[in-house]
Amino acid sequence: MQPTQQRTRIKICGLTRMQDVQAVVAVGVDAIGFVFYPQSPRYISPKLAAELIAAIPPFISTVGLFVNASQQEIAATLEQAPVSFLQFHGDETLEQCSATAAQVQRPFLRVVRIKPDMTTSDLLHVEKNYRVGSKLFSGLLLDTFVDAYGGSGKTFDWSIIPQELAPRIVLSGGLSMQNVSDAIQQVRPYAVDISSGVELAKGIKDIDKIRAFVQAVRQADAA
Repeated sequence: MQPTQQRTRIKICGLTRMQDVQAVVAVGVDAIGFVFYPQSPRYISPKLAAELIAAIPPFISTVGLFVNASQQEIAATLEQAPVSFLQFHGDETLEQCSATAAQVQRPFLRVVRIKPDMTTSDLLHVEKNYRVGSKLFSGLLLDTFVDAYGGSGKTFDWSIIPQELAPRIVLSGGLSMQNVSDAIQQVRPYAVDISSGVELAKGIKDIDKIRAFVQAVRQADAA
């Protein structure tokens, strides 16, 4: 019997408006990301995020993106905006991620920003350390390294992703409706994550681009 092809999960990140949340829910995404990094043009206040989260139906995950925030800042954010997952996108250590996740009792994603000199063994080593280090570790999200944190619109060399790790990772960094099919066929990730590739402007989503992206993912799965 042929194995069933896994459905690639889809996360749309950097939402700031109710109409965008309603639109991505309507097209069937699996997760919605909110950026709680004040220096980001996609930053959203916890108060507004709480209003958007309240409009999201069951079984769609919500993810809070943080960059080098303190435990107290993250806990205060979650008191207002109760996201399902934490996403650590800065220079946080394993110990910091683990302690914060334990304090707020949320699973977390660890972002690895891929530099040109990183290797396959580097990724396996990081994932192993996090799995051993925290029972709340959910997986790695792989993004492209830039001086800023995220939203670069640039891809990295997907060939460094080990085949045994790919079914557990979230692939990000420069994805678009044009290249996501190639990414899925080459990497076979568990999920894909996009932000700038489906925008009219920073923090303002383009529903036509989102529909096209979702369709491209589904077609890649079917192929």
